Amino acid sequence: MKVEQIYTKCLSQGSYYIESNKEVAIIDPLREVDIYIAKAKSSNSKIKYIFETHIHADFISGHLNLAKKSGAQIVYGPETETDFENINAKDYEEFKIGDITIVAIHTPGHTVESTTYLLRDSSGKDHAIFTGDTLFLGDVGRPDLSQKSSLSNSDLASMLFDSLRNKIMTLDDDVIIYPGHGEGSSCGKDLSSDTVGTLGDQKKTNYALRENMSKEEFINEVIDGLLEPPKYFPANVSLNKKGYLGSEEILEKSINPLSPDEIEEEFKNSTVLDVRNHDDFSKSHIPGSIFIGLDGRFAPWVGEILEDITQQLILVTPEGREEETVLRLSRVGFDNILGYLEGGIESWVSSGKDTVHIKNINANDFLKLNSESDIKVLDVRSKKENSQSKVENSFNIPLISLKDEIEGINTNSNLYVYCKGGYRSMIACSILKFNNKDNIVNILGGFDSISSNQGI
Repeated sequence: MKVEQIYTKCLSQGSYYIESNKEVAIIDPLREVDIYIAKAKSSNSKIKYIFETHIHADFISGHLNLAKKSGAQIVYGPETETDFENINAKDYEEFKIGDITIVAIHTPGHTVESTTYLLRDSSGKDHAIFTGDTLFLGDVGRPDLSQKSSLSNSDLASMLFDSLRNKIMTLDDDVIIYPGHGEGSSCGKDLSSDTVGTLGDQKKTNYALRENMSKEEFINEVIDGLLEPPKYFPANVSLNKKGYLGSEEILEKSINPLSPDEIEEEFKNSTVLDVRNHDDFSKSHIPGSIFIGLDGRFAPWVGEILEDITQQLILVTPEGREEETVLRLSRVGFDNILGYLEGGIESWVSSGKDTVHIKNINANDFLKLNSESDIKVLDVRSKKENSQSKVENSFNIPLISLKDEIEGINTNSNLYVYCKGGYRSMIACSILKFNNKDNIVNILGGFDSISSNQGI
């Protein structure tokens, strides 16, 4: 028996490859599925089943691509409605993979169809559970993403309490937990950075599994502090239920080199997305472009900032990373890509077209200025980060909320912007500039550098 976690840091998402006696099961695959096919081919095995823990909202699953290429059957839990053929597993229905068994345990709460898959080894012993977004390490799935309008958040939280207490917590403490997400995911509030754990450890450390917790307490604590879900989530649910293009088709229609003149012509109908390093963007970029760098949590931030997956995008990328950019955008359903700037920002400059830049200040100079003058300082970290420590006299608007609150921001004088390390603050600066908010200054290195210079 072989169990392998394939973890994608950009999405904070875990998919799983399970193999036994030349048969394979895949759980919650990425949209680019060649990695699973290659693994099965290397051991001369056949992919038999593709198990989906639920209809995902935060990314596009590879279930349809993989079924088409491998001939495997797609399995969901009870009460799943899709536009394509799949097996709707009954509660506790068993599926054989070589010498092992996978049991579909219906665990509604995150969504009504959410299902946990229990892996029993060749001797029949409970070995591991693949919990999707039902149970994370340190947290549980948020109960406000159901597509059934008749169910309230409290209704779903109540279901989740029952699923955890009656179906998951009854398993042995040594059962391994393989969750759907880790730290950084918007599908929970406070996920651990660990991506594998045991049920026994979670019973001791996960607030939602504590002993003698009443259902009312659980509902209140799970719902408390939930932020509004990202606006791109419903569109991803729709694609996962109805279907989408394969990765090869996306690349074929998207990898189009565009000249500066062509981009200028299409500018009014498109969003120019610059995915280079934040330092490079700061030095020189196309006026009106939005920065979201490839080397951060790229795809989720694209979804949260741009929101509408149907909008037409023009890309400014580091040389040689055009395909990577397109594929990573496709993970969250942004498939409408006109092309990319051929020759990068250098070709834009050499064609004589205007560029703009973002002013920067290092942490030491900022601290000196802040101690001597009455300046405006914007913290774009999360409310939780801000509550733990912050720059004196700063005000907090989390990056995810910036677009909604931007009209109330005054930039008649310099506005100094910081996050933790400099990635989110540059996204924020690009959004502010896009909305004609000038006099923006980015604090290099963010709060990490500020704290270091203060000796905190």
